[in-house]
Amino acid sequence: MRFTYGAATWLFLRLLGVVYFVAFASLAVQIAALVGPHGIVPGPPWATGPVLHVLTVGGAAASLLLVVGAAPVPVLLVLWIDYLLLSAAGGEFLSYQWDALLLETGLLAVFVAPPVWRERLDRAADPPPLARALLLWLLFRLMVGSGAVKLASGDPTWRSLTALTFHYETQPIPTPAAWYADHLPLWFQKVSTLAVLAIELGAPFSMFGPRRVRVAGFAALVGLQLLIALTGNFAFFNLLSAALCVFLLDDGVFRRRVASSPKRSWRMVPSLIYAIVTVPVSAALFLGSLGILFAPAPVALVADAIAPLRSVNSYGLFAVMTTTRDEIVIEGSDDGERWTPYEFRYKPGEVTRRPPWVAPHQPRLDWQMWFAALTPADAVPWFQPFCRRLLEGSPEVLGLLAGNPFPDRPPRFVRAELYRYRFGDRAWWTRERVGAYSPVFTRATLGR
Repeated sequence: MRFTYGAATWLFLRLLGVVYFVAFASLAVQIAALVGPHGIVPGPPWATGPVLHVLTVGGAAASLLLVVGAAPVPVLLVLWIDYLLLSAAGGEFLSYQWDALLLETGLLAVFVAPPVWRERLDRAADPPPLARALLLWLLFRLMVGSGAVKLASGDPTWRSLTALTFHYETQPIPTPAAWYADHLPLWFQKVSTLAVLAIELGAPFSMFGPRRVRVAGFAALVGLQLLIALTGNFAFFNLLSAALCVFLLDDGVFRRRVASSPKRSWRMVPSLIYAIVTVPVSAALFLGSLGILFAPAPVALVADAIAPLRSVNSYGLFAVMTTTRDEIVIEGSDDGERWTPYEFRYKPGEVTRRPPWVAPHQPRLDWQMWFAALTPADAVPWFQPFCRRLLEGSPEVLGLLAGNPFPDRPPRFVRAELYRYRFGDRAWWTRERVGAYSPVFTRATLGR
Protein backbone atom coordinates (compact mmCIF):
# COMPACT_ATOMS: atom_id res chain seq x y z
CA MET A 1 0.00 0.00 0.00
CA ARG A 2 1.36 3.41 -0.99
CA PHE A 3 0.83 6.22 1.49
CA THR A 4 0.38 9.83 0.46
CA TYR A 5 1.34 12.94 2.45
CA GLY A 6 -0.58 15.84 0.92
CA ALA A 7 -2.23 16.99 4.16
CA ALA A 8 1.06 16.69 6.05
CA THR A 9 2.76 18.87 3.44
CA TRP A 10 0.00 21.47 3.65
CA LEU A 11 0.26 21.56 7.45
CA PHE A 12 4.06 21.59 7.43
CA LEU A 13 4.26 24.59 5.13
CA ARG A 14 1.89 26.58 7.32
CA LEU A 15 3.78 25.71 10.48
CA LEU A 16 7.00 26.68 8.73
CA GLY A 17 5.40 29.98 7.73
CA VAL A 18 4.54 30.64 11.38
CA VAL A 19 8.11 29.80 12.42
CA TYR A 20 9.53 32.14 9.80
CA PHE A 21 7.16 34.91 10.92
CA VAL A 22 8.20 34.50 14.56
CA ALA A 23 11.90 34.42 13.62
CA PHE A 24 11.74 37.57 11.50
CA ALA A 25 9.42 39.47 13.84
CA SER A 26 11.62 38.62 16.83
CA LEU A 27 14.68 39.91 14.99
CA ALA A 28 12.91 43.04 13.77
CA VAL A 29 12.64 44.48 17.29
CA GLN A 30 16.27 43.87 18.21
CA ILE A 31 18.46 43.55 15.11
CA ALA A 32 19.43 47.25 15.00
CA ALA A 33 20.78 46.98 18.55
CA LEU A 34 22.71 43.79 17.82
CA VAL A 35 24.20 44.45 14.38
CA GLY A 36 25.05 47.46 12.26
CA PRO A 37 26.24 51.01 12.72
CA HIS A 38 24.35 51.48 16.01
CA GLY A 39 24.57 47.89 17.20
CA ILE A 40 26.89 45.90 19.42
CA VAL A 41 28.77 44.35 16.47
CA PRO A 42 29.30 46.17 13.15
CA GLY A 43 28.39 43.33 10.80
CA PRO A 44 29.32 43.40 7.09
CA PRO A 45 29.39 46.74 5.23
CA TRP A 46 26.00 46.17 3.64
CA ALA A 47 24.28 45.62 7.01
CA THR A 48 22.97 49.15 7.42
CA GLY A 49 19.94 49.98 9.52
CA PRO A 50 17.55 50.33 6.53
CA VAL A 51 18.75 47.09 4.96
CA LEU A 52 18.32 45.12 8.19
CA HIS A 53 14.90 46.69 8.68
CA VAL A 54 13.81 45.67 5.18
CA LEU A 55 15.13 42.13 5.64
CA THR A 56 13.36 41.54 8.95
CA VAL A 57 10.06 43.29 8.27
CA GLY A 58 9.98 42.08 4.68
CA GLY A 59 10.71 38.55 5.83
CA ALA A 60 7.85 38.69 8.33
CA ALA A 61 5.50 39.88 5.58
CA ALA A 62 6.66 37.19 3.14
CA SER A 63 6.17 34.50 5.77
CA LEU A 64 2.48 35.41 5.94
CA LEU A 65 2.25 34.66 2.22
CA LEU A 66 3.51 31.17 3.00
CA VAL A 67 0.92 30.78 5.76
CA VAL A 68 -1.91 31.55 3.34
CA GLY A 69 -0.41 29.35 0.61
CA ALA A 70 0.47 32.03 -1.93
CA ALA A 71 3.13 30.98 -4.44
CA PRO A 72 4.91 28.70 -1.94
CA VAL A 73 7.98 27.83 -4.05
CA PRO A 74 9.18 31.38 -4.86
CA VAL A 75 8.15 32.60 -1.39
CA LEU A 76 10.19 29.85 0.25
CA LEU A 77 13.23 30.78 -1.82
CA VAL A 78 12.87 34.44 -0.80
CA LEU A 79 12.51 33.51 2.86
CA TRP A 80 15.56 31.25 2.78
CA ILE A 81 17.76 33.88 1.10
CA ASP A 82 16.49 36.53 3.51
CA TYR A 83 17.30 34.49 6.61
CA LEU A 84 20.66 33.46 5.17
CA LEU A 85 21.62 37.11 4.78
CA LEU A 86 20.55 37.91 8.33
CA SER A 87 22.47 34.91 9.68
CA ALA A 88 25.60 36.02 7.85
CA ALA A 89 25.24 39.54 9.23
CA GLY A 90 24.37 38.52 12.78
CA GLY A 91 27.47 36.50 13.60
CA GLU A 92 27.28 35.02 17.08
CA PHE A 93 23.87 36.53 17.67
CA LEU A 94 22.40 34.29 14.96
CA SER A 95 24.54 31.22 15.50
CA TYR A 96 22.09 29.00 17.38
CA GLN A 97 21.20 25.49 16.30
CA TRP A 98 17.63 26.54 15.52
CA ASP A 99 18.93 29.23 13.18
CA ALA A 100 20.83 26.52 11.31
CA LEU A 101 17.81 24.21 11.51
CA LEU A 102 15.53 26.88 10.03
CA LEU A 103 17.88 27.44 7.10
CA GLU A 104 18.18 23.72 6.39
CA THR A 105 14.46 23.10 6.80
CA GLY A 106 13.57 26.17 4.75
CA LEU A 107 15.69 25.06 1.81
CA LEU A 108 14.38 21.48 1.90
CA ALA A 109 10.82 22.83 2.02
CA VAL A 110 11.28 24.17 -1.51
CA PHE A 111 11.37 20.59 -2.78
CA VAL A 112 8.11 19.46 -1.11
CA ALA A 113 6.16 22.64 -1.88
CA PRO A 114 3.72 22.29 -4.78
CA PRO A 115 4.51 24.44 -7.85
CA VAL A 116 1.23 26.35 -7.77
CA TRP A 117 0.23 29.98 -7.33
CA ARG A 118 -2.37 29.21 -4.66
CA GLU A 119 -2.09 26.16 -2.44
CA ARG A 120 -5.31 24.78 -0.99
CA LEU A 121 -5.98 21.93 1.39
CA ASP A 122 -8.72 20.47 -0.80
CA ARG A 123 -6.13 20.24 -3.57
CA ALA A 124 -3.19 19.18 -1.43
CA ALA A 125 -0.58 17.44 -3.55
CA ASP A 126 1.50 14.47 -2.52
CA PRO A 127 5.15 15.64 -2.34
CA PRO A 128 7.96 13.85 -4.18
CA PRO A 129 8.92 10.86 -2.00
CA LEU A 130 12.61 11.76 -2.06
CA ALA A 131 11.87 15.32 -0.89
CA ARG A 132 9.87 13.97 2.05
CA ALA A 133 12.67 11.49 2.76
CA LEU A 134 15.18 14.34 2.95
CA LEU A 135 13.08 16.09 5.60
CA LEU A 136 12.75 12.86 7.57
CA TRP A 137 16.53 12.41 7.29
CA LEU A 138 16.86 15.87 8.81
CA LEU A 139 14.47 14.92 11.62
CA PHE A 140 16.46 11.72 12.20
CA ARG A 141 19.77 13.60 12.41
CA LEU A 142 18.29 16.23 14.69
CA MET A 143 16.75 13.84 17.20
CA VAL A 144 19.10 10.88 17.12
CA GLY A 145 22.07 13.23 17.00
CA SER A 146 20.81 15.09 20.06
CA GLY A 147 20.44 11.85 21.96
CA ALA A 148 23.62 10.19 20.80
CA VAL A 149 25.93 13.14 21.54
CA LYS A 150 24.73 13.11 25.14
CA LEU A 151 26.09 9.60 25.57
CA ALA A 152 29.07 9.97 23.24
CA SER A 153 30.30 13.03 25.14
CA GLY A 154 30.97 10.94 28.25
CA ASP A 155 29.18 13.51 30.39
CA PRO A 156 28.55 11.83 33.77
CA THR A 157 25.17 13.51 34.35
CA TRP A 158 23.63 11.84 31.32
CA ARG A 159 25.17 8.45 32.06
CA SER A 160 23.99 8.58 35.69
CA LEU A 161 20.56 9.89 34.59
CA THR A 162 20.92 12.99 36.77
CA ALA A 163 21.10 15.55 33.95
CA LEU A 164 17.63 16.95 34.59
CA THR A 165 18.44 17.61 38.23
CA PHE A 166 20.65 20.39 36.83
CA HIS A 167 18.98 21.31 33.54
CA TYR A 168 15.92 23.22 34.72
CA GLU A 169 18.02 25.55 36.88
CA THR A 170 21.01 26.03 34.58
CA GLN A 171 19.39 26.36 31.13
CA PRO A 172 19.67 29.81 29.53
CA ILE A 173 16.20 31.22 30.29
CA PRO A 174 13.96 29.00 32.42
CA THR A 175 10.19 29.37 32.56
CA PRO A 176 8.22 29.50 35.84
CA ALA A 177 7.39 25.82 35.30
CA ALA A 178 11.12 25.02 35.42
CA TRP A 179 11.21 26.12 39.08
CA TYR A 180 8.56 23.55 39.95
CA ALA A 181 10.16 20.86 37.78
CA ASP A 182 13.48 21.44 39.54
CA HIS A 183 11.86 20.59 42.88
CA LEU A 184 10.54 17.21 41.76
CA PRO A 185 12.05 14.15 43.53
CA LEU A 186 15.26 12.55 42.32
CA TRP A 187 13.60 9.33 41.13
CA PHE A 188 11.30 11.34 38.87
CA GLN A 189 14.23 13.30 37.44
CA LYS A 190 16.07 10.07 36.63
CA VAL A 191 13.04 8.52 34.96
CA SER A 192 12.54 11.74 32.98
CA THR A 193 16.18 11.75 31.85
CA LEU A 194 15.85 8.14 30.72
CA ALA A 195 12.67 9.02 28.84
CA VAL A 196 14.40 11.91 27.05
CA LEU A 197 17.20 9.63 25.87
CA ALA A 198 14.76 6.89 24.85
CA ILE A 199 12.59 9.25 22.81
CA GLU A 200 15.48 11.02 21.09
CA LEU A 201 17.27 7.77 20.27
CA GLY A 202 14.27 5.54 19.59
CA ALA A 203 11.25 7.47 18.36
CA PRO A 204 12.82 8.65 15.05
CA PHE A 205 13.06 5.02 13.92
CA SER A 206 9.26 4.95 13.84
CA MET A 207 9.51 6.53 10.38
CA PHE A 208 10.32 3.06 9.05
CA GLY A 209 7.25 1.46 10.61
CA PRO A 210 3.58 1.08 9.77
CA ARG A 211 1.05 3.84 10.45
CA ARG A 212 0.42 3.03 14.12
CA VAL A 213 4.13 3.02 14.87
CA ARG A 214 4.61 6.32 13.07
CA VAL A 215 1.72 7.92 14.94
CA ALA A 216 3.22 6.73 18.23
CA GLY A 217 6.58 8.15 17.23
CA PHE A 218 4.96 11.44 16.29
CA ALA A 219 3.20 11.62 19.68
CA ALA A 220 6.42 10.89 21.57
CA LEU A 221 8.54 13.42 19.67
CA VAL A 222 5.97 16.22 19.74
CA GLY A 223 5.19 15.47 23.38
CA LEU A 224 8.87 15.87 24.21
CA GLN A 225 8.97 19.22 22.41
CA LEU A 226 5.90 20.36 24.34
CA LEU A 227 7.51 19.49 27.68
CA ILE A 228 10.74 21.25 26.69
CA ALA A 229 8.73 24.34 25.72
CA LEU A 230 6.88 24.31 29.05
CA THR A 231 10.10 24.37 31.06
CA GLY A 232 12.45 26.41 28.86
CA ASN A 233 12.36 29.36 26.49
CA PHE A 234 13.96 27.92 23.36
CA ALA A 235 12.71 30.42 20.80
CA PHE A 236 11.06 28.72 17.81
CA PHE A 237 13.03 25.48 18.13
CA ASN A 238 10.20 23.40 19.57
CA LEU A 239 7.64 24.48 16.97
CA LEU A 240 10.09 23.94 14.12
CA SER A 241 11.01 20.47 15.42
CA ALA A 242 7.34 19.57 15.76
CA ALA A 243 6.73 20.78 12.20
CA LEU A 244 9.26 18.27 10.89
CA CYS A 245 7.43 15.49 12.72
CA VAL A 246 4.23 15.91 10.69
CA PHE A 247 5.81 13.94 7.86
CA LEU A 248 5.34 10.87 10.03
CA LEU A 249 1.58 11.23 9.43
CA ASP A 250 0.13 10.07 6.13
CA ASP A 251 -3.18 11.25 4.71
CA GLY A 252 -4.99 8.31 6.25
CA VAL A 253 -4.27 9.74 9.71
CA PHE A 254 -6.05 12.95 8.68
CA ARG A 255 -8.81 10.85 7.07
CA ARG A 256 -8.18 12.57 3.78
CA ARG A 257 -7.61 11.21 0.32
CA VAL A 258 -5.35 13.05 -2.06
CA ALA A 259 -6.71 13.11 -5.57
CA SER A 260 -4.40 11.55 -8.08
CA SER A 261 -2.50 14.16 -10.00
CA PRO A 262 -0.68 14.01 -13.32
CA LYS A 263 2.75 12.47 -13.21
CA ARG A 264 5.33 15.18 -12.73
CA SER A 265 8.59 13.29 -12.75
CA TRP A 266 10.45 16.55 -13.22
CA ARG A 267 9.64 17.41 -9.59
CA MET A 268 11.98 14.61 -8.52
CA VAL A 269 14.95 16.06 -10.39
CA PRO A 270 15.80 19.00 -8.05
CA SER A 271 15.54 16.89 -4.90
CA LEU A 272 17.60 14.11 -6.52
CA ILE A 273 20.39 16.54 -7.40
CA TYR A 274 20.23 18.07 -3.93
CA ALA A 275 20.39 14.62 -2.30
CA ILE A 276 23.40 13.55 -4.36
CA VAL A 277 25.29 16.67 -3.31
CA THR A 278 24.27 17.01 0.33
CA VAL A 279 23.46 13.59 1.79
CA PRO A 280 27.11 12.45 1.92
CA VAL A 281 28.00 15.73 3.62
CA SER A 282 25.16 15.53 6.15
CA ALA A 283 26.03 11.89 6.87
CA ALA A 284 29.66 12.83 7.48
CA LEU A 285 28.62 15.68 9.80
CA PHE A 286 26.22 13.39 11.64
CA LEU A 287 28.86 10.73 12.19
CA GLY A 288 31.45 13.37 13.10
CA SER A 289 29.20 14.70 15.87
CA LEU A 290 29.33 11.20 17.36
CA GLY A 291 33.10 11.05 17.18
CA ILE A 292 33.14 8.85 14.06
CA LEU A 293 35.42 10.41 11.47
CA PHE A 294 34.15 9.81 7.95
CA ALA A 295 35.15 12.53 5.52
CA PRO A 296 36.60 11.30 2.20
CA ALA A 297 38.33 14.04 0.25
CA PRO A 298 35.46 14.57 -2.26
CA VAL A 299 32.95 14.89 0.59
CA ALA A 300 35.18 17.34 2.43
CA LEU A 301 35.53 19.46 -0.71
CA VAL A 302 31.77 19.58 -1.20
CA ALA A 303 31.27 20.40 2.47
CA ASP A 304 33.62 23.36 2.20
CA ALA A 305 31.92 24.54 -0.96
CA ILE A 306 28.40 24.53 0.47
CA ALA A 307 29.32 25.69 3.98
CA PRO A 308 28.49 29.38 3.24
CA LEU A 309 24.89 28.32 2.59
CA ARG A 310 24.56 27.19 6.24
CA SER A 311 21.98 24.64 5.14
CA VAL A 312 23.67 21.30 5.81
CA ASN A 313 24.46 21.04 9.49
CA SER A 314 25.10 18.79 12.46
CA TYR A 315 22.94 18.93 15.56
CA GLY A 316 23.20 17.91 19.18
CA LEU A 317 21.74 19.92 22.04
CA PHE A 318 23.07 19.79 25.61
CA ALA A 319 25.78 17.22 24.90
CA VAL A 320 27.43 18.28 28.18
CA MET A 321 25.12 19.44 30.94
CA THR A 322 25.97 22.68 32.73
CA THR A 323 25.83 21.92 36.46
CA THR A 324 26.09 25.44 37.91
CA ARG A 325 24.51 28.71 36.88
CA ASP A 326 26.77 31.76 36.83
CA GLU A 327 25.23 35.05 35.78
CA ILE A 328 26.97 38.25 34.72
CA VAL A 329 25.64 41.33 36.48
CA ILE A 330 26.69 44.53 34.71
CA GLU A 331 26.91 47.67 36.84
CA GLY A 332 27.51 51.32 36.10
CA SER A 333 28.86 54.12 38.29
CA ASP A 334 29.51 57.85 38.10
CA ASP A 335 32.18 57.93 40.80
CA GLY A 336 33.62 54.40 40.88
CA GLU A 337 32.26 53.89 44.40
CA ARG A 338 28.49 53.49 44.15
CA TRP A 339 27.41 50.91 41.58
CA THR A 340 23.97 50.44 40.04
CA PRO A 341 23.06 47.27 38.11
CA TYR A 342 21.59 47.16 34.63
CA GLU A 343 18.58 44.84 34.70
CA PHE A 344 17.93 42.67 31.67
CA ARG A 345 14.43 41.95 30.48
CA TYR A 346 14.53 38.17 30.64
CA LYS A 347 17.68 36.62 32.06
CA PRO A 348 17.92 36.24 35.87
CA GLY A 349 18.85 39.39 37.72
CA GLU A 350 16.85 40.55 40.73
CA VAL A 351 16.30 37.36 42.77
CA THR A 352 12.64 38.12 43.51
CA ARG A 353 11.71 38.34 39.83
CA ARG A 354 9.84 35.36 38.45
CA PRO A 355 11.36 33.54 35.45
CA PRO A 356 9.61 34.73 32.28
CA TRP A 357 7.54 33.24 29.51
CA VAL A 358 9.15 34.66 26.38
CA ALA A 359 9.32 31.97 23.65
CA PRO A 360 8.90 31.88 20.71
CA HIS A 361 10.56 35.31 20.85
CA GLN A 362 14.30 34.98 21.47
CA PRO A 363 16.04 37.82 23.32
CA ARG A 364 19.40 37.18 21.75
CA LEU A 365 21.48 39.44 23.98
CA ASP A 366 20.10 37.71 27.09
CA TRP A 367 21.00 34.35 25.54
CA GLN A 368 24.52 35.48 24.69
CA MET A 369 25.00 36.64 28.28
CA TRP A 370 24.41 33.04 29.37
CA PHE A 371 27.15 31.80 27.05
CA ALA A 372 29.46 34.65 28.05
CA ALA A 373 29.26 33.58 31.70
CA LEU A 374 30.86 30.26 30.68
CA THR A 375 33.81 32.05 29.04
CA PRO A 376 36.43 34.59 30.21
CA ALA A 377 35.43 38.13 29.32
CA ASP A 378 38.45 38.73 27.08
CA ALA A 379 37.46 35.69 24.98
CA VAL A 380 33.97 37.04 24.22
CA PRO A 381 34.41 39.28 21.16
CA TRP A 382 31.15 41.21 21.51
CA PHE A 383 31.34 41.87 25.28
CA GLN A 384 33.59 44.92 25.32
CA PRO A 385 31.70 46.54 22.41
CA PHE A 386 28.52 46.00 24.41
CA CYS A 387 30.04 47.74 27.43
CA ARG A 388 31.18 50.55 25.16
CA ARG A 389 27.61 51.07 23.97
CA LEU A 390 26.48 51.34 27.60
CA LEU A 391 29.14 53.97 28.27
CA GLU A 392 27.90 55.84 25.20
CA GLY A 393 24.30 55.60 26.31
CA SER A 394 23.23 53.96 23.03
CA PRO A 395 19.42 54.13 22.90
CA GLU A 396 19.25 51.11 20.59
CA VAL A 397 21.26 48.87 22.93
CA LEU A 398 19.61 50.23 26.08
CA GLY A 399 16.29 49.34 24.48
CA LEU A 400 17.19 45.66 24.86
CA LEU A 401 17.37 46.07 28.65
CA ALA A 402 14.61 46.32 31.23
CA GLY A 403 15.47 49.95 31.90
CA ASN A 404 18.18 52.60 31.94
CA PRO A 405 19.48 53.29 35.46
CA PHE A 406 21.31 56.38 34.12
CA PRO A 407 18.59 58.34 32.30
CA ASP A 408 20.28 61.76 32.51
CA ARG A 409 23.69 60.82 31.16
CA PRO A 410 25.70 57.60 30.66
CA PRO A 411 27.89 56.39 33.54
CA ARG A 412 31.60 57.07 33.59
CA PHE A 413 32.44 53.51 34.63
CA VAL A 414 31.05 50.07 33.79
CA ARG A 415 32.05 46.74 35.30
CA ALA A 416 30.77 43.16 35.29
CA GLU A 417 30.45 40.95 38.37
CA LEU A 418 29.85 37.20 38.41
CA TYR A 419 27.19 35.69 40.66
CA ARG A 420 26.15 32.09 41.18
CA TYR A 421 22.38 31.68 41.00
CA ARG A 422 20.29 28.82 42.35
CA PHE A 423 16.58 28.18 42.47
CA GLY A 424 15.41 28.93 46.00
CA ASP A 425 13.23 26.70 48.14
CA ARG A 426 10.66 29.43 48.72
CA ALA A 427 12.01 32.27 46.56
CA TRP A 428 12.54 32.13 42.82
CA TRP A 429 16.31 32.60 43.08
CA THR A 430 19.16 32.88 45.54
CA ARG A 431 22.60 34.13 44.60
CA GLU A 432 26.12 34.64 45.92
CA ARG A 433 28.96 36.64 44.49
CA VAL A 434 31.71 34.64 42.80
CA GLY A 435 34.03 37.50 41.85
CA ALA A 436 34.77 40.04 39.16
CA TYR A 437 33.98 39.01 35.59
CA SER A 438 35.69 41.97 33.94
CA PRO A 439 37.81 44.95 34.96
CA VAL A 440 36.29 48.38 35.29
CA PHE A 441 35.82 49.92 31.84
CA THR A 442 35.74 53.56 30.79
CA ARG A 443 35.33 55.04 27.34
CA ALA A 444 39.05 55.76 27.34
CA THR A 445 40.01 52.16 28.10
CA LEU A 446 37.63 50.75 25.50
CA GLY A 447 38.39 53.30 22.81
CA ARG A 448 35.87 54.40 20.25
